[in-house]
Amino acid sequence: MFTNSKLSKAVRLAFAFGAASSMLAAGAVSAQTETEEEEAKAEKTERIQVLGSRIRTDGLDSATPVTIISAEIAKDQGLSTLGELLRTSTIAAGSSQLISALSVGFVTAGGAGNESISMRGLGANRTLVLLNGRRAGPAGTRGQVAAFDLNSIPLSAVERVEVLKDGASSLYGSDAVAGVINIITKKGDGSNVTVSLDQPFESGGENYRINATYGKTFDRGSFRVVGDYNMQTELARGDRDFFACNQRMFYSQTTGERTDPIDPRTGDYHCSAAQYGVWIFNYAPGASNFRPAIKAQYDYDGFFQQANRPTFDSLITAPGPNNISVPNGWYPVSYDKDSDGWADADHPFQDRQSMIPESKVASVFMMGDYDLTDNISAYSELTLSQRKTSVNSFRQFWTAQLAANGYIFGGTVDGWDGSVGYMPVAMTDHTGTETTVNYSRYVLGLEGSLGDWNWDISYQNSYNKGEYDTKVILFDAMLMAQNAVYGGPCAGAVSPVSGKNCVTVDWLSPDHINGNQPQQVKDFLFDTDYGRTSYRQQTFDAYITGDLFELPAGMVGVAVGGSLQQDKLNDIPGEATLAGNLWGSTGAGITRGKADTTAFYSEFYIPLLRDMFLAEQFDITASGRWTDVSTYGADTTYKVSANWVIGSGFQVRASRGSSFRAPALFELFLEGQTGFLNQTGNDPCLNWAGRLAEGTIDPRVAQNCQADGVPESYVAPGSSMTSITGGGAGVLEAETSVSKGIGIVWKSPEDTFGFSADYYDVVISGQVSNLGGGTVIGLCYRSENFPTDPLCNQFTRRNGTAGDYGIDTVRGGYVNIAQQKVRGTDFMLTYQDDFDFGSLRVRWDHTVQFERSFKQFPDSTPSQYVGDVGDPKHVGGISTTLTRDDWRYTWNMRYVSGTDDYKYFANENRTTYRGQPSTFVAETPTYILHSASAQTELYGIDVTVGIANLFDKKPPQGSPAGVRTAGNSVLYSQYEFIGRRAFLNLSYDF
Repeated sequence: MFTNSKLSKAVRLAFAFGAASSMLAAGAVSAQTETEEEEAKAEKTERIQVLGSRIRTDGLDSATPVTIISAEIAKDQGLSTLGELLRTSTIAAGSSQLISALSVGFVTAGGAGNESISMRGLGANRTLVLLNGRRAGPAGTRGQVAAFDLNSIPLSAVERVEVLKDGASSLYGSDAVAGVINIITKKGDGSNVTVSLDQPFESGGENYRINATYGKTFDRGSFRVVGDYNMQTELARGDRDFFACNQRMFYSQTTGERTDPIDPRTGDYHCSAAQYGVWIFNYAPGASNFRPAIKAQYDYDGFFQQANRPTFDSLITAPGPNNISVPNGWYPVSYDKDSDGWADADHPFQDRQSMIPESKVASVFMMGDYDLTDNISAYSELTLSQRKTSVNSFRQFWTAQLAANGYIFGGTVDGWDGSVGYMPVAMTDHTGTETTVNYSRYVLGLEGSLGDWNWDISYQNSYNKGEYDTKVILFDAMLMAQNAVYGGPCAGAVSPVSGKNCVTVDWLSPDHINGNQPQQVKDFLFDTDYGRTSYRQQTFDAYITGDLFELPAGMVGVAVGGSLQQDKLNDIPGEATLAGNLWGSTGAGITRGKADTTAFYSEFYIPLLRDMFLAEQFDITASGRWTDVSTYGADTTYKVSANWVIGSGFQVRASRGSSFRAPALFELFLEGQTGFLNQTGNDPCLNWAGRLAEGTIDPRVAQNCQADGVPESYVAPGSSMTSITGGGAGVLEAETSVSKGIGIVWKSPEDTFGFSADYYDVVISGQVSNLGGGTVIGLCYRSENFPTDPLCNQFTRRNGTAGDYGIDTVRGGYVNIAQQKVRGTDFMLTYQDDFDFGSLRVRWDHTVQFERSFKQFPDSTPSQYVGDVGDPKHVGGISTTLTRDDWRYTWNMRYVSGTDDYKYFANENRTTYRGQPSTFVAETPTYILHSASAQTELYGIDVTVGIANLFDKKPPQGSPAGVRTAGNSVLYSQYEFIGRRAFLNLSYDF
């Protein structure tokens, strides 16, 4: 531990945040003589090393805008994971983050259960995460592994998190576009056992954690070991009323009363989620009892018969053989407002869908250091973690490939007659994933001094091994079972890809449609696909820092260094996925690639003024970096920052720098692949006229579909479209960005008040973005520039043969788009003082976003996202702590401003439902959450007890036609999904 070196702590803490200006200050200390005054200054410098210069624990004094988040916040607010802790910061709350709840039902970067952090909403792969100042390699599953999974490090090992809120590629390399998050672990002596319980007032979503720590410091070194086990129980949709089956939430434009149909089963507004039953299509000469959008619903409980509901026969206006004729027990629904209410879309399977998946994380963290000599010390770190996440869900499936249009012609199956086609849409709970992520990381390093210079050499190796088992529906089995309807081979035949013995499927049986398929049918149609992902990152970093010469204002410091980095990704999806044998899902190829990165960097710290009028201190810091990436090429970045301490507590800080991000391995090496997308859900022109009448389509989209020649009669989906995607190796260029910032800081003379305001401006050029097939089509038809929008050239539409106007082929993939820009200001105000009743501390953090814009192409009009749902203009929080005697009381409030998405609709919130002028809800009000806790020591045990979401705030409610929801609850990370919950933390030191 550098027993005889006055620089021991300075060098250690300097490296804790990498080769930044903090290192330079360490060198400036080395030239001083060993006196008591020097030791006091060295101790003062120790505080400087973490983040810059003259740092306080709240980050106000830093030369760069820094937020310090203490892990104590997690204990006081009942937070269970590192991701939850980081989301308390306004740099994360201003945009929707990837949380485990949002990985359910969506293919997300890193796979199911992954949690990452996206500073300023610029993306997790543009936020660099460090662990004790060194890179933390990516973790997760599937090909899109690029960011660190915050589940990989136990919260119990964390002392604090330091957030550098501006670009820093010149200091830390690629990925530090939006900023840097440095996770600092606990060090030194300390042995502890902690148990944490988090219990919602309603069942579901409980969290349990136990961890143990043992740390020891001895003459020449120290070590620390942390073991942690965390179990997050599942929160299913059925556990919370606000996740219940979604209603339309339509309101009359004149009276404001609900225009939703009533469900006679419940007496409440109708559930309009995933419907199941038989879709019907009219063929010439046509059935007189056909109605647009009519469907057949089976009377499972006899409710239709008891209510004497209309039958298909009662709808006949002209008798004859062409009319719809169905077996007993089937009733017409969905052809007018009244029958909409009778359509059953509230299947029991949806209550079992995971909203927060069950996740079990076991982890071990170890670190140590040892003084080899008085001037050389060795150090090491080891992280081992395993996460297992289980996701349950449900889905529809239907005869999409049958006779090229998905319908069974009348007269083909006994009891189903008429000049119509029948498409059975069934339910299944055979969907979901089981994910296991094993992550390991170790660091070996040496640090020391050479005269007045300090050096550090380190090697980091992280390895991620992930397994993802996905429940799938087999395309070849579905095709074979559908073809059997018209006499195709089945009995004794074997499916060509999956090699399963064919089983005849009774597609139109009530049990099949209700999700009660016979086991032999499930064994034939369904399977589990087993995918594997590995990612290894190795880095070697070395730097040296010291003083060059002395100016009147102080020593000029320099830091120079270099690094080598190698990244390897290998994602091998399951056999069915590789073979393109998935029904209702796209296939994926092997994503395999490697990148080698070499970098050299330098930084200069130049003190220009000291102890002058209006300039107690004025310093300039300049850094530059040359980086060469084997998959891209070489580039340079720079950063210049100024720190001006005016006097009387006032300080001004400013910076300007460039950054770049080389394309991630998955963006480059995703194997060119062909998949299939269903027309339903991907072609916005399908049944555009009917949906316009229902009020479930944007009128602009309907207008563009009509202009594209798609007729009103196009209501039946044809065969799947072909989707072509692939990586951009040889085409993609690196993203580049420029970050600017200026801020002012004030502290009262007695240090009671502190205030900072920091303006930020980040512009990313050539941003890499993945445009999926559905996105390409949707953006084209939503475009004001239709049909000249460049995206409209990325797909072809069929010519209407046999009534099929569906999309034939769509091309997507990774491309460099024009620009993304964010601007805003971060505010912080602190107050602390002692009174007779105790010590009081108040901290207010607030971020206002001025701009968050996105340009798809150079000639595109920028899209502004500030104020959209998920991107509030204002976010903030107030934390108040009172310490009195042996008790600490904490009250915390977090808030986000109101948002809305109405600008994305041609008529804002106005629509029509069954011809009735209506409005829908695509907005959220100002949303405020409170938590309260108390902490004390009882019989040697540290006890913290509290309530989170104190007033049981529910998520905002919205219309599914206008905003992303689960049920009617708006599904973005700023909102609370569990409800009011009590938490308890028991900690014992020994």
